[in-house]
Amino acid sequence: MNVYCIGDVQGCADELCRLLERVKFTPGRDRVYLLGDLVNRGPKSLQTLRLARSLGDDCQALLGNHDLSILSRLALVDTPDSRHKLNHTAAQIHAAADGQELYDWLRHRPLAIALNTFAGEALLIHAGLPPQWSCAQALACAAEVEQALRGPDERQFFASMYGDLPDIWSTELRGAERLRFIVNCLTRLRYCSAEGRLALEHRQSNGEALTVGGETLLPWFAVPGRASRDQTILFGHWSTLRQVHWPQHQVWGLDTGCVWGGSLSALNVSNGQLTQLPCNGYKKPAANLS
Repeated sequence: MNVYCIGDVQGCADELCRLLERVKFTPGRDRVYLLGDLVNRGPKSLQTLRLARSLGDDCQALLGNHDLSILSRLALVDTPDSRHKLNHTAAQIHAAADGQELYDWLRHRPLAIALNTFAGEALLIHAGLPPQWSCAQALACAAEVEQALRGPDERQFFASMYGDLPDIWSTELRGAERLRFIVNCLTRLRYCSAEGRLALEHRQSNGEALTVGGETLLPWFAVPGRASRDQTILFGHWSTLRQVHWPQHQVWGLDTGCVWGGSLSALNVSNGQLTQLPCNGYKKPAANLS
């Protein structure tokens, strides 16, 4: 059995199919983990969801920020908040005969997974971790959000999901603020301060340290002494990094910008082999690459 982790697909269903063919993925024998942002921007989000769902237990998909955005739009379509209006992807799912099944399938996806790999146990996430979290704590925090998503009141969760505050972790956080912070880390984070203050507005960078207002901001994985430093982490979300593996930090960043004309990347976590499929791209790179 081969096990693959694949970066952000973002509705590029044809490219996903070609990549699976290239690595000779065989349902029933192999398994694939999609690291979030299955949908949006690319031309075939609906087909991407159907493909992932059709693979059953052979495909495990994480939730990314774009996936949560689609879920919130579908859940709160009847509210006046403009953030929840149906965009093209959400409208397609809303109108599809299997739209409700796809919605229910997507909201039951996890935000973090622990997986045995060639490098030992690894944590799979979409975006990042604050420096205070160990990998075990990240899994526990992810489970809190998953419980809210899968419960009968997911609309209440989505109604309070958006916002950049609180921007630093505290064990005293409760309720909507606690869940919002967890979501922002696991699905949006790129940069933070050494103390762990989230800097969610900084998006387009190749991973170098930034100085903003006299404060140094670092990629979340480069913060010295972060609690998760002793375990391998695989993530997506950051298409402008221009690098996949940082051995000194024990992280792999597998979003290589398929939808922007980069490539779609699959890491065989059974043996460490990286396969990349060049993509034509459906969007031009822009300042907002969240």
